[in-house]
Amino acid sequence: MSRDAITVETCDPWEDPAWREALEADPVANLGQALEWHGIISSAYSHTPYYLKAEDSSGHVGVLPAFLVRRPFLGSVMVSMPFLDSGGPCCGSTVLSSYLVEELIKRAGQQGATTVELRSTEPTPLALPPMTHKVDLVLSIPPNPEAMWKRLSPKVRNQIRKAQRSGLSTAMGGSDLLHEFYSVFSENMRDLGSPVHSREFFFQILDRFKTSCTIFLVRRDRKALAGLVALVFNGTMYVPWASSLRKYARLCPNMLLYWGILEHSINQGVSRFDFGRSTRGSGTYHFKRQWGAEEIPLYWYSIPLSGRQSTNGSLDGRTAVLLGRLWQRLPIRASQVLGPTIRRYLTQ
Repeated sequence: MSRDAITVETCDPWEDPAWREALEADPVANLGQALEWHGIISSAYSHTPYYLKAEDSSGHVGVLPAFLVRRPFLGSVMVSMPFLDSGGPCCGSTVLSSYLVEELIKRAGQQGATTVELRSTEPTPLALPPMTHKVDLVLSIPPNPEAMWKRLSPKVRNQIRKAQRSGLSTAMGGSDLLHEFYSVFSENMRDLGSPVHSREFFFQILDRFKTSCTIFLVRRDRKALAGLVALVFNGTMYVPWASSLRKYARLCPNMLLYWGILEHSINQGVSRFDFGRSTRGSGTYHFKRQWGAEEIPLYWYSIPLSGRQSTNGSLDGRTAVLLGRLWQRLPIRASQVLGPTIRRYLTQ
């Protein structure tokens, strides 16, 4: 097919029906390609969206979401998609996929970006190899909670029972639970030595995904000990953000948290549960595997742009550890104020 037979242009996914049509036509469309992120990331962090649409002479359409993140001192980076495990082209054609990526690289260069970061769930036709050390962990779930319970190992079931015997309870809702979730999430991120997302970021997610978004909490009396944000997209329940308070780990709130959202997923009729990405062999990797989750490869590419000084903004190990320890000493309130200013530029 000749180059003239394919057009690539920017589009507004809310105004152009082709975006929804492309998602509906692709059975493996991923959460990062949902059109809601166009408004969420723009509103919460003011990053510039570059949503591309490619169409061939037969009317076949492919789409690719991305944002330009302008970082002080580190240079700009074009990312598909920032803050999420996935993104990349959504189309059933490798030809259209190639044209979309080529156009994204071109536009990134025009905007002075040093790097294009592409996070795909499918291999992308590029000359450089993908980074594959991070994997998605996904569980196929049965049609009823009883069957799910029987699948779990005795150890996992005992830890769930321990949480229940400890007087822990669950709650599910939306923006009414945002304050409690954010309290747990921000404290946990501070304890990990990592800047936290803004409260506005989560408010935008709840507002734009509406009934597809759920906050799930585990409480002891009136205090939230653990919480997560879950999103339903394309028949899968995703959990991109989850946290629990370390000082209550002995009560196993995290186990009750995930058992509760798994039950809810089954009752919602979804067939897959996505625990999110982990580095293979890490503690979070083993936590997710114990539920029966299987590895799904992720294809992450970091494409340096010719003639520009490329940096991914990462720190050497010793510096990162030092900064993390300093961050852990911050008061919670200070980390909530300072964290989002830094987190908006950390695209992972």
